[in-house]
Amino acid sequence: MKKQTKGILAFAFLGGIMVTSGVVIAIPGLTPDEEMPEMTITGTPADNFPDADRPRFCGSGNAQSTNYVTEYSIPTECTNPLAIVTDYDGNVWFAQTNTGKVAKFDPNSETFTEFDNAKWPKNGRSMMWGIDYAPDGSVWFTDETFDSVWKFSTIDEKYDRLGYPSEVDSLPQRLLVDGSKIIINDFTGNKLTFLDPNQSSEDVNYLSIPSPIDDSVTADFAIDAENNVWFTNWLFQQGGILVKFNQNGYFDSVARSNEQLLPLLDFIEIYELPVQLLTPNGAVVSDEGKIWLADTTSSSIFSFDPLSEEFIQYTTAVPMVSTYGNQTGVIKSPISRPYWIDSDEQGRIIFNEQNANNISVFDPKSNSLVEYHVPSKNPYWGDCDPGTGLMMADCGLAQIFDFSIDGEKIWFTEWVENNIGVVDTSIPLPVEIQLESQKITLSPGDSMELDVTVSSKQNGIVGGSFIISPSHDFLNVQLSESSESFQITSDNSKTVQTKFSASGDAFPGEYKVLIGTQLSDIAVSKYVTVTIE
Repeated sequence: MKKQTKGILAFAFLGGIMVTSGVVIAIPGLTPDEEMPEMTITGTPADNFPDADRPRFCGSGNAQSTNYVTEYSIPTECTNPLAIVTDYDGNVWFAQTNTGKVAKFDPNSETFTEFDNAKWPKNGRSMMWGIDYAPDGSVWFTDETFDSVWKFSTIDEKYDRLGYPSEVDSLPQRLLVDGSKIIINDFTGNKLTFLDPNQSSEDVNYLSIPSPIDDSVTADFAIDAENNVWFTNWLFQQGGILVKFNQNGYFDSVARSNEQLLPLLDFIEIYELPVQLLTPNGAVVSDEGKIWLADTTSSSIFSFDPLSEEFIQYTTAVPMVSTYGNQTGVIKSPISRPYWIDSDEQGRIIFNEQNANNISVFDPKSNSLVEYHVPSKNPYWGDCDPGTGLMMADCGLAQIFDFSIDGEKIWFTEWVENNIGVVDTSIPLPVEIQLESQKITLSPGDSMELDVTVSSKQNGIVGGSFIISPSHDFLNVQLSESSESFQITSDNSKTVQTKFSASGDAFPGEYKVLIGTQLSDIAVSKYVTVTIE
């Protein structure tokens, strides 16, 4: 596989360049052109794309804002920002896939600084999925096109390139600075890699831990309170496993035996993923010790309890039509595609919904989900063309692939809109959802009614629509009235009756049903726990 196309093909494999209808968006370099495309030289990173592709990859409009989200346009055109992290002072650092640079954004002055990378190949492009900030003031990031791990010193503003082991088609992806080592998952190379960050040459010593399943991918990882590393192995559309790796036991044994490698199976535990969970990219361990996984080929995140060994599925709201357009009418079941996942100091679970253009916050304590809608959208990444050559003004995706949590703020990048943005979760929500009960019990074939009340928390008229999103087909939830839309003011509220039904073939277990309201720039919901006996 050619290096220049490896990352783009992996991007397609991950679902990144698939619109909801399943149509692949063309990318330069994947298919040979009969004629050389027209190229207007601008002296900017946009020159890496033909003129016809620049609106698709370089942005379609100016930065926008809502009551909860603020966007900032990167001064340099067409940088394709991807991996993002915040430092201890609240500064925002991100990698630019179309320039090889690291950039800094100062939230106080609202200014960008982009640092030239003299070691970057001319016209080079690479998906940079992983980034982290080290205590010594260095920014580390991955580069899959050139099989590299980069270190940028924020002190002397210099770059160092470390070669990544690539006996096979490697794709160094997520990266974590963990004390005296750096951990990286090799997505297509099917291994976890550990390296000493104090090395500073291209010939670097790595320790790679092969994954238990051959020919699978090794996705994102997370570390629990006992220093175990949790990660997933999966085969595309075929399922996979959740792996617990006892890294303390492994490295202690290696040190005692003076051996480089020991039998992996002696230090791992394997848990089979549920059949509904096909593409677990993101992973995080919560304060309570549960492992949370984001499934990119659905609209769900999953929790796993190591004590009970039970998986629970949580669905998001259905994406708003503005994200996918559906001008052709072929999109029957739009999905939100949760991608990466993390947790904050309050114990909330944060994840991005790639196909819904959302940054989402789930609070396990209150069983509530808030989905913040990002206003910028690129119409070339949706079914937005009405057939007249004109694009819908509010349609498409910004391709929000990474985010970083800083207190109550969540910073994120927009890969095809050349923006970064921030969600301020401290801003009061516009509505409150009250459930008659958060738990119900049903037997197969039974039904039960439940009142849901929406109250306004702000002045003026609030209008929206109801969200109902069950996790399984054998659960059916219906509103008591025909209209799913509503309008309320601060002086009144809206109560509707919902009917929960379990089909005769419902499987015993615990399930989550999302009920709430979708407004133009935010969705506020709660989960009802349904126990099937």
